[in-house]
Amino acid sequence: MTQQQSSRFHGLFDAALQSYEETTNITLAKHPLAEKLNYCHSSESVTLFFRDRALEFGDFPGSDKVVKSITNIASILCSLSAAATLGNATDLVRSRRS
Repeated sequence: MTQQQSSRFHGLFDAALQSYEETTNITLAKHPLAEKLNYCHSSESVTLFFRDRALEFGDFPGSDKVVKSITNIASILCSLSAAATLGNATDLVRSRRS
């Protein structure tokens, strides 16, 4: 990712966060689910977290597909966050452990 692409991504992401906050009156980083998700540090823990949230809705048609999609997305995002060139961009989504 070039510096220009990174700056553009940051700008778009910041605008989306601001729009969300204006629409919902909730700071996304302070949302209870976001705070809990911040303690997930592997694709497995992220998958379990979202699977448990999905199960709170009960058994519904296509739930297996949803869990499989969550598993794939969590795996990809965790891999991307470990990549040196994308590590800083993912800090926008989830802060790193201190």
